[in-house]
Amino acid sequence: MYEEYWQLATKPFEPSATEPFRFTSASQQAALHKLRYAVESRRGAALLAGPSGCGKTLLTTLLSEQLGSDQTGEGIGKFVRIVFPLMSSRDFLVYLAEQLGAPPADPPQHTVEESLRRLEFAFQESHRSNQHAVLVVDEAHLLEDSGLLETLRLLLNLQVDGQPPLTLLLLGQTSLLSAMQRHATLDERLDMKMLLQPFTVEETAAYINHRLQAAGATREIFAPDALETAHGLTGGIPRQLNRLCDLALVVGFAAGQHTIDAAQLHSVSDELVTVSAAAA
Repeated sequence: MYEEYWQLATKPFEPSATEPFRFTSASQQAALHKLRYAVESRRGAALLAGPSGCGKTLLTTLLSEQLGSDQTGEGIGKFVRIVFPLMSSRDFLVYLAEQLGAPPADPPQHTVEESLRRLEFAFQESHRSNQHAVLVVDEAHLLEDSGLLETLRLLLNLQVDGQPPLTLLLLGQTSLLSAMQRHATLDERLDMKMLLQPFTVEETAAYINHRLQAAGATREIFAPDALETAHGLTGGIPRQLNRLCDLALVVGFAAGQHTIDAAQLHSVSDELVTVSAAAA
């Protein structure tokens, strides 16, 4: 819609970031290194918490790619991601057993006990092949009332030759940290806990400019005061930055502006707040 006006090859602030558009902050890089350490050293479990939209899911995507392409990731087996965690313990274990390639029971009963036996078999087979699975549970802050946290604790009790057969990565909003405090038996099984921080002012400016350049920008589009304002309006949350900057480009195109300034960003932000309030 606005690409030709701003002399861009594509939209710069799409939610799903392909390789040229990816940008990682210092906090994200540190978290990624720790996640990779947890997997490659075959730890039992780790937790990554942070505000919604700050890049937790992106980091696990990067982790999966790194483990799959780097020879130092040799020995990494199945990488299973649970995106919609609100399921029963039975359904969760059945799904996990299927994803890990456990052979089906004959006849299948789809009970918790059967799934645990299938998982134990799959873990034994993986151990013989020197393969270590990774289980990512996204939106884990939603699990507290479902009983699935206790299932995850029981899953961590499974051992092969005294070692955890998989690394569990729990991702969620910051409320996940307090939820773990209320589930001490699971909390004590976590080998590391990380809190992902939003972008700083400098990282926000670098992020916006990086996205624009990746989209083909050859001139200044967001004025310096707009870059600082963008951080103040979004708190440095990447998802909110994408939404704000994308709409600013639409409005700037419609208004025939040469650059996006701070005043226009305030106006766009007010519009987003108004629409959100009306939808609530």
